Amino acid sequence: MDKVNFVILAAGKGTRMRSAMPKVLHKLAGRSMLGHVVDAVDSLGIAQKIIVTGHGAEQVEAAFQNNTTQFVQQTEQLGTGHAVQQAEPALGDDATVIVLYGDVPLIRAKTIEKILDVVSSTTMGLLTIHLDNPQGYGRIVRGNGDAIEAIVEQKDASADELSITEVNTGVMALKAEHLRAWLPKITNNNAQGEYYLTDLIAIARQHGVEIVSINPESATEVEGVNNRVQLSQLERAHQKQLAEALMVSGTSLADPERFDQRGELIAGTDNFIDVNCVFVGKVTMGSGVTIGANCHITDSVIGDGVQVLPNTIIESSVVGDRAVIGPFARLRPGTELASDTKIGNFVETKKTLVGKGSKINHLSYVGDAELGEEVNIGAGTITCNYDGVNKHKTSLGDKVFIGSNSTLVAPINVDKGGFVAAGSTVTSKVPEDSLAVGRAKQRNIDGWKRPTKKGKED
Repeated sequence: MDKVNFVILAAGKGTRMRSAMPKVLHKLAGRSMLGHVVDAVDSLGIAQKIIVTGHGAEQVEAAFQNNTTQFVQQTEQLGTGHAVQQAEPALGDDATVIVLYGDVPLIRAKTIEKILDVVSSTTMGLLTIHLDNPQGYGRIVRGNGDAIEAIVEQKDASADELSITEVNTGVMALKAEHLRAWLPKITNNNAQGEYYLTDLIAIARQHGVEIVSINPESATEVEGVNNRVQLSQLERAHQKQLAEALMVSGTSLADPERFDQRGELIAGTDNFIDVNCVFVGKVTMGSGVTIGANCHITDSVIGDGVQVLPNTIIESSVVGDRAVIGPFARLRPGTELASDTKIGNFVETKKTLVGKGSKINHLSYVGDAELGEEVNIGAGTITCNYDGVNKHKTSLGDKVFIGSNSTLVAPINVDKGGFVAAGSTVTSKVPEDSLAVGRAKQRNIDGWKRPTKKGKED
C-alpha cells in the first residue's frame, strides 16, 4: 500500500459531556475513544498519524505521544475543514490522506483498508451509510448515473434533501495533492458559518474526480459520541457484538447484556460465564472453564477446566488446569497456580507460586511465597512478608501442613513434610518432617471474676 497519512480530528471540547476531560479521552470498553481509533490505525502497520488537538491538548498529547504521531493544534473551532487545514503542512507530498474522528471510536481496520483501496489520481473514497433515522447527518446527494455530487449538511438541506437516507460519516480518503489544492476553496458560506470538510466532494466533482462510496459492516462503526448517554449506548452495542462473537466461538454466557470485555478475550470452547463478569486487558481462557457471577479478571491466563467461583478477582496471574478459586478470593499480580490447586473463600495471594495439588482454603494471606506440591494452608494463616522496608520470601516444601491461625514470619523455610501447629508464630526454619510449635504457654486462672456492667453515673 502507498504511503498513508492519517489525520485524526480530536480538537472538540465536548461541551455536552459535562466534563473537564477532553471528550476523546472518555472511555469505551476500557479504552479512550481516541485510543480505539489509534489502535485501528496502528493495526494496519503503515501509519503516520497526525492528531489535531484543541481543547485539553496537553492531556491528549500526553496520552498518545510516540514516534509515529505528530500533533497540530486547532486553537479556534471553525469546522472540520479548518481542522484539516491545520494538518495540511504535515502531510507527505505523495501520500494518501484519510480523515478519521476521535469521537467515532469503533471504526474497523478492514473498513479503513477498503476506503484506502479505492483512492487514485482520479478517485477519492467516502464512507457512507443508509440510516432509517438520518437526523443530524449530512445527506449524500447523487446525480446522473448515481454518481455522488455533493454532501449537504442538515441545517442547509432542502425538504427533498432531508428525505435522503444515505448519509455522510465524515470519513474520507484522497490524494494529498488534491487535498492541498482544494482546501483553500472551502468557504464558510453556510448556516453554521463554518468551514465544512464535506465541501470537498462538490469541489472534487468540479475537477473531474469520481467519489467512490464505501459502506461499513455495521452502524456502530460510524456512530459518534456527543454526550454520556450516547457513549453508554455505544458501549452496550459494542459489548453485544463482543458477546455474540464469544458465543459463536464456543462460550456460553448466562446473559449477554451483563457481560463486559474491556480488552482482548481469547477463549477455547465449552466455557460458561455467569452474569456481571468483567474482563480487562488481555485474558486467555482455556476450555471447559466456569466463571461464576461478579468476577473481575485482568491480564491473566486461565487453564482448562478451571472453576472461578463468584465474586473473585484475578489480576495478572496464571491459573493452572482444574484449579478451583473462590468464592470471594483475590489473586494479585504475580500469582501462579499449578494444576489441581485450590484457593478458597476470602484468600488473598500476591507474587506467589502454588504447586500442584496445593490448597489455601480459607481466610488467609499468602504473599511473596513459593509452595511445593500438596501443601495445605490452614484457615487464618498469614505470611508476614514485609518488615516495613523490604519484602521477604516464604518457602514451603512438598506436603507441608500449616495449621490454622499460624503466622509465618519471612524470610522462612518450612522443608518437605514440615508441620506447623495451629496458632503458631514461626520465625525460624522448620526442618524436613518436623513439627513446629510456636505458642505462648496457656495459663488457667482459678476463681476469675467476669467483668460486670457498671451502673449509670449520676
